[in-house]
Amino acid sequence: MKKLEQLYEGKAKKVFKTDDADHYLVEYKDDATAFNGEKKGSIHDKGVVNNKMSALLFKMLEEKGIPTHFEELLNDREQYVKAVKILPLEVIVRNVAAGSLAKRLGLEEGVVMKKTVLEFCYKNDALGDPMINESHIYAMDYATPEQVETIKDMSLKINDLLIAFFIARGLKLIDFKLEFGLYKGQVILADEISPDTCRLWDAVTNVKMDKDRFRRDLGNVEETYQEVLSRIQG
Repeated sequence: MKKLEQLYEGKAKKVFKTDDADHYLVEYKDDATAFNGEKKGSIHDKGVVNNKMSALLFKMLEEKGIPTHFEELLNDREQYVKAVKILPLEVIVRNVAAGSLAKRLGLEEGVVMKKTVLEFCYKNDALGDPMINESHIYAMDYATPEQVETIKDMSLKINDLLIAFFIARGLKLIDFKLEFGLYKGQVILADEISPDTCRLWDAVTNVKMDKDRFRRDLGNVEETYQEVLSRIQG
């Protein structure tokens, strides 16, 4: 596999072409952003943690029947993935009230939902990734009804699998963000699963173990990311 020119650079990753048209190389960065890019910084070795954690979780999900873009962990910061066409949607899966949901609905953080909540956002940094509903998705042709149903079913199954995985390692899965793409016509899971994209609380103390430590200036950011990876690796 040969790394070719850069295709894209986002807030947390760079994507490169390879000499195989069906595959990309993803490089994870240490850059950290919050509040739709208003707050910027860097977390030492965040890219290493997120790369390794995503690889491990993608492998676990593949073994449980969830198709993902992940192919191979190449080194501390890079992985080899399928060349998916990312759908312009972010799916937020919420088990416990926190963050923007708690603020929007006037809920106390930590309130357990009676049912898992799925939210859709339009993936557009310039607009701040606004929340949309299924009517918007179909009206703007961001995805077909069949694709959305697949995404919803997969998101709920991923949620069940991740809840069980994390709780066995002393972590509560509060909420998380997923992205999906098309690979040869099939909807598959893409992007990453990491402390950047998941809210994780210690199962005993409820201490925040995710990007909220950076977002809210709670301190011990690097140490917390390393602790999460350590628990995930067992």
